[in-house]
Order: sequence, then structure tokens, then C-alpha cells
Amino acid sequence: MRNGFTIASQFRTNARAVVYEGDCREMLREIPDGAIQLVVTSPPYNLGKEYEKHLHLDDYIKQQREVISECVRVLADGGSICWEVGNYVDDGAIIPLDALLYPVFAGLGLKMRNRIVWHFEHGLHCSRRLSGRYETIMWFTKGDNYFFELDQIRVPQKYPGKKYFKGPKAGQYSCNPLGKNPGDVWVVPNVKSNHVEKTGHPCQYPVELIERLVLALTREGDWVLDPFLGTGTSVIAALRHQRRGIGAELIQKYIGISKSRIEMAAHGELPVRPMDRPIFDPKDAGRNLLNAPWLAKKGPVDQMALLEKGTPYRTRK
Repeated sequence: MRNGFTIASQFRTNARAVVYEGDCREMLREIPDGAIQLVVTSPPYNLGKEYEKHLHLDDYIKQQREVISECVRVLADGGSICWEVGNYVDDGAIIPLDALLYPVFAGLGLKMRNRIVWHFEHGLHCSRRLSGRYETIMWFTKGDNYFFELDQIRVPQKYPGKKYFKGPKAGQYSCNPLGKNPGDVWVVPNVKSNHVEKTGHPCQYPVELIERLVLALTREGDWVLDPFLGTGTSVIAALRHQRRGIGAELIQKYIGISKSRIEMAAHGELPVRPMDRPIFDPKDAGRNLLNAPWLAKKGPVDQMALLEKGTPYRTRK
């Protein structure tokens, strides 16, 4: 405990943050029906990482169905589930997990509202297929009367000075002054190398990705649940916006990391990439990094100038 803040070990209605040390299925059994407003998680992708046991794909889907079914039970009417997944790789062939899991959610009576594409620019480089640079967030709701607050997540207008050119509103500004709908493709840097949020977890997702979901799909004081907590990101996003968070984690070292990060977040001390920070522009790296050494023999090429002009260039014919 520090300054009155305590991380509970089990679900309590008066808790602010809960880290359950164990199997999420056991944690879910302790939560009453309809207590959770938002379930948001990124489950293991069955790739054989250190935090998961590699299963036959049918067994993996069966396990996911068991967890998802309990998540639906604890979800409030009008609540949301956001299940963030990538691809399962089988002998060099990719299998999109969202396609396999969609029937599970639909079979439990949930409705998909969006399939959000999370695009990022860094990751492993493939040699026999295009490098993967996106994952998907499946957003489902429990019922049609669901909570969604668009104004909380609007982004700056592309042309804020645009006006109506005809009709009864001619001459008036046509853009919403609060910003525009962010759409269903979100460009958010993933947590790699020198990212301010980087820990020892190999597949950590960024706080700002979850913050957008928390702000749009919950109210202050609501519960946010993550059955596969990892380094605590979902609980951190909840606490940063006066919500309450609960999650389960099996691996002891990640339990320690998540508790430490949650504690820091509760006291405003956790380094986090701000939601409104622009994506890094390569031009800001300087001319040294932008100069292509393999083009030097063909004469000087000012890539900075090319970037500023938006002019494409080729390295070979």
C-alpha cells in the first residue's frame, strides 16, 4: 500500500485495481454477472511464446471459447468486448485468428460493431512473404443499446477551415469543432526497442491503444477487465481515466512488472506515450539517416528534399 492505494488480489466491488495471480478462468468465476462494462485483451496467439503452451488449433479455439463465454457472462448489458489478435502461423502459412474467433462471439449472441485495424511500422522482417504490420481489434457489444462516446476519441480535422459551399449552410464551417471520427484504421506505434513503455514482455501493447477504447466504451467508475493481463496495460489505461481495472496473469515475472507499473500509474509516475503525440516523421531523424549510401556512387541524392516534395524515388531500374 502506498498513499492509500492498494492492488487487490481478488475482485472486490470497492477496489480500484485487481491483479489476480492465476488462471483467468478461476478469476472470472468470482465475478458477478454483469459487473464489467468493458473486456479488453490481447490473448496468446498460440505461437509457443514463453507465456503460453502451444496447442492444436482446435484445442486453442476451445480454450478461447471457454474464456470468452465467461467474459460474456460477467459483461453488463450494453457493455463491450474488444479482442485484439494477430495471425497464427502454421508451417509458413498464416491463419487470421479473428476469422476463427468471430463465430465464437456471434454464437454467444454478441454483435460486431467494428473490426479495427491497428497499424504499426516496426516488427520482424519476413523474407518469403510481406512483413506483418497490423493486428485487428474485434469490437463486440452485448445488446443494441450499447454505450459509445465518440466525442471522447475524436482526432484533429484534416481541413478544419473547410466550409459548406452551397445550400442553407453555405459559408459556415462544415467540420465538427471537436474533431473527426478516428475511423477503423488506427496508426499507433507498437512497443519496441526504445519505446518509453518497453518492459521485458515480448508482445506488450501500448497504453494509448487501450486508452482510446476505455474512453469511448466506458464511463468513470466502470470496471475494465483483461483476462490475459501481461504487463498491466489495460488496468493502467483504466486507472489513468478514473475507471477501475482487473486482470489475471499466470507468469510470476509479468505479475511483478504489472503490479509495479500499475502502482506507478496510480501515482502519475509511469512513463506513457501520450495519445495526442504525432507519429514520428522520418525527416526529423536528420540527413545522415536519410542519406542512402548505396546511391552515393550514382551522385548525391538529397532524400530530405525528396521527402519534403513527396517525390518517389527508385533505388534501381
